[in-house]
Amino acid sequence: MKFLPERRAIASFGDGGFRFGDHSHLGHLLILPSGMRAWDGVDLTAVFAEADDIDFLILGTGVKLQRISTELAAQLQTSRISADAMSTSAAVHSYNLMLGEARRVAAGFLAVP
Repeated sequence: MKFLPERRAIASFGDGGFRFGDHSHLGHLLILPSGMRAWDGVDLTAVFAEADDIDFLILGTGVKLQRISTELAAQLQTSRISADAMSTSAAVHSYNLMLGEARRVAAGFLAVP
């Protein structure tokens, strides 16, 4: 999957990918208001391009928590986006909950084995 022009809840993840609806994606995943797409795990340019439609960004950092850098935190604050980093497992659950509440959430998930 290169791009799906909608957001869906993540049904399952692991084995290096994600499953949602009748679709699946192998590799890292970025979910924005405009849709779901493959992600290199680093570049957040698309997040800032859609900042006016995002209140909260969830970053799934793989098996272990990795903190958001001070530089990225400052960029997000300037764009008025609240963000939190957590393991991909916790991030998927948080994203699904916020999506179900119709919140203005975006997410970047690093795939896990």
